[in-house]
Amino acid sequence: MIPLWMYLLVAAGMFSIGVYGVLARRNAVAILMSVELMLSAVNINLIAFWRYMAPENMSGQAFAAFVFVVAAAEAAVGLAIIISVYRSRRSVVVEDVNLLKG
Repeated sequence: MIPLWMYLLVAAGMFSIGVYGVLARRNAVAILMSVELMLSAVNINLIAFWRYMAPENMSGQAFAAFVFVVAAAEAAVGLAIIISVYRSRRSVVVEDVNLLKG
C-alpha cells in the first residue's frame, strides 16, 4: 500500500508546477493549462485524504466530482474568452489584452 505522504508529495509538485505556470507564462492557453494542473493536484489530495482518513464516507469523492465540474466549466468559459479575444486582437498574450481600458 502506498503511503499518504507520497500522494501528497506528487500533488504538491503538481500544484507547484501549476503555480509557476500561472505566474511565469504569457500565453493565456498555457495559463489555463496550469490552472487545470493545479485543480488536478487538488483532486489528488481530496481522493488521498478520503482514502486514508474516511473510506466509508463518500465525501472525498463528492468533492472531487465537484472540482471536476468546476474545472470543466472553467475550461469552457476560459477558452471561449480566449477565442473571443483572439478574434478581436489576433493575440493570446495576456499583457496585450487591455479590453477594460477606455
